[in-house]
Amino acid sequence: MTATPLLRASNLSVHFDRAARPAVDSVSFDVAAGECLAIVGESGSGKSVTARSLLGLAPAGAHVSFSELSLAGESLPAPGARRWRSIRGASIGLVLQDALVSLDPLRPVGREIDDVLRLHTTLSQRERQARVLELLDAVGIPDPALRARQRSGELSGGLRQRALIAAGIAAGPALIIADEPTTALDVTVQARVLELLSSLRNDGTALILITHDLAVVSRVADRVAVMSEGRIVETGETNAVLRAPSELPTQQLLAAIPVDVPRGVPLTLPADTDADAVPQADRDAKPLTDNSSGQTAVTAPVDRAVASTTPANLADAAASAAPASPPALELRSVSRRYPTPHGSAIQALDNVSLTLAAGTTLGLVGQSGSGKTTIARIALGLETADSGEVLLNGSEWGSLSARERRPLRPTLGAIYQDALSSFDPRLSVERILTDALSVRASATGRSLTTPAELLEAVGLPQSLKNRRPLHLSGGQRQRVAIARALAPGPRTILCDEPVSSLDVSTQARVLNLLDELQRHLHLSYLFISHDLGVIRHMSDQVAVINEGRIVETGETDEIFTNPRDPYTQSLLSALPRVR
Repeated sequence: MTATPLLRASNLSVHFDRAARPAVDSVSFDVAAGECLAIVGESGSGKSVTARSLLGLAPAGAHVSFSELSLAGESLPAPGARRWRSIRGASIGLVLQDALVSLDPLRPVGREIDDVLRLHTTLSQRERQARVLELLDAVGIPDPALRARQRSGELSGGLRQRALIAAGIAAGPALIIADEPTTALDVTVQARVLELLSSLRNDGTALILITHDLAVVSRVADRVAVMSEGRIVETGETNAVLRAPSELPTQQLLAAIPVDVPRGVPLTLPADTDADAVPQADRDAKPLTDNSSGQTAVTAPVDRAVASTTPANLADAAASAAPASPPALELRSVSRRYPTPHGSAIQALDNVSLTLAAGTTLGLVGQSGSGKTTIARIALGLETADSGEVLLNGSEWGSLSARERRPLRPTLGAIYQDALSSFDPRLSVERILTDALSVRASATGRSLTTPAELLEAVGLPQSLKNRRPLHLSGGQRQRVAIARALAPGPRTILCDEPVSSLDVSTQARVLNLLDELQRHLHLSYLFISHDLGVIRHMSDQVAVINEGRIVETGETDEIFTNPRDPYTQSLLSALPRVR
């Protein structure tokens, strides 16, 4: 630490109106130039509220107090002050978790980055254009000239997140606050982005990293601060804290990481918490992308919901499935091309063949833009393949008309990566789930028949039922998405990064829940993820896709212990681990 830290926060507290306890309670820390401080904790622990307060972005209804809050020895202005306009972007860069919300859907991403350069640098227009392409290339976006002209909706989730990182670092700020900056990235691109952030630190840039990924913390952070119930409960040098954690919240976060946990073995969970006993800090914490006023919420334990979804009738439903069932989903020689405005075409999928056996999980891994989500959209009938066949439960699906598909749709569910974009923002959680229940498959024998049961099944309190999606944290939104997927009583669920936005302990609960539901309901999962630890834990078989082609398939243990394709080997070698 230097004598005068770049950033100093002393006794920072945030109270919400009508809240019994503070969301952030007397938090203090320093960050030196060139240093990375990681702030970790479960959803609702107060880490995102802390970050918002450092940016003068405390939500309506929040009262911020502190003994000192300074950058480079100068006091930062009060929340809402005009001086923040010259600080954000120039002195403090910001990279948010939810790129879909942060990027303007009507403007090319290159323009978004150019805005930062225009406002905070003296570069000419030609210099700015060149710098935009340099930044896009630096964060690992292929074909920067093409991507700079595209809007956020034309990019995959991973590419959107990388564009957002490029905007955050564009003006060369002294401090970057990054809220889950690598959540949507595969391991190879994640490694490249982390290397980029580390190189910025060599020039004196400081980094505050908010994340639930302790492997990323281990890789890049000099120090770590663990938050729980609005307080920093443990802090110190990263290696020391992760190797020998002294506080229970830190121990629980480490124990929940799905690394080398065999298929079928439940992940370790923190001790069950009664919903009524969850601290007020957990109720008041908000994500950086949520501009709503503070409202109360509480995370209920998932384990009770698991028990409620496993009665005898569910076991009977699973037993009734024929042992020699046809594949739940099958793609045969599927290809898909997307035309570009310049007359050429992007080969998204090239002769892809996959088989998802009934009652099993097929993990699909590959870097952003490799074709994973295109496979999911074609399997769901949201897009049509240019060639090849798609079969659902042994019957033709890909060539059916919309009318022919309608009675079969409830048997095929989906959990999307960007939960927010998949919801109607005008509807409450209860209405979202009620609508999903209205299209239930007939004679499913499933017990989740009301919004209340669905909320409990995914570990959410009934108090959230009247909220709209924007008033939920990222983790809460993703769990509502899982509840909605379960509502129609599907036989197969396509999971597109279903736990990428969740902290490790919440992730462990959700993965355990998905695993339990699969066993008792004979569900089949096509599980798409960039997290190889999650893929290894959840999958019976794994398929690896690169540039639209399946390069390797096989049993999970075989893929992870004896990968044969060079691309698979590169993915596994880039896998970050807690050291």
